[in-house]
Amino acid sequence: MSARRMSARRICAVVPVKDTAQAKQRLAGMLSAEQRRELALAMAEDVLQTLASAAGLAGILVVTADPAAAAIAARYGARVTGDGARADHTAAVAAAAQRLAAEGFDMLALPGDIPLVEPADIARLLAAQRPPPAFTIVPARDQMGSNALLCSPADALPLLRGRVAPARGCARSCSPAA
Repeated sequence: MSARRMSARRICAVVPVKDTAQAKQRLAGMLSAEQRRELALAMAEDVLQTLASAAGLAGILVVTADPAAAAIAARYGARVTGDGARADHTAAVAAAAQRLAAEGFDMLALPGDIPLVEPADIARLLAAQRPPPAFTIVPARDQMGSNALLCSPADALPLLRGRVAPARGCARSCSPAA
């Protein structure tokens, strides 16, 4: 990893990218399977480009079993793992969290299809994080999931299957030790 991307906290971004052959099914009525695949790959590349140019990250880990997504990840210097890649988003992030915790990293997890995310957004999120142990959740617009999760250390917050509203999850565990 380049010195430019090293940080004292050693934060690694995690980006799960599911099999793009099955991506964006909600758009099936408007886009062909190939168009949906290309859209998913373009969105993942946008996220990876943003992360690669964001200050404060020590690395990027892409969780995928998709060869095209893995090739894009490699262009941005990301490590690629298949651990948890065939499971749901939460399981993929949980597998990455275990790996990163064992390696001494904090974790910033975000989906591979966040539109218009910019390096300044990443910088604001990293700046908002309190000293470890801590976690910061960026809720999705629908309040039924999250658009980003920052955990210090990587396994500071137990990840549960399914969609849990961030407010309810935070109310149950005000601190990572709860």
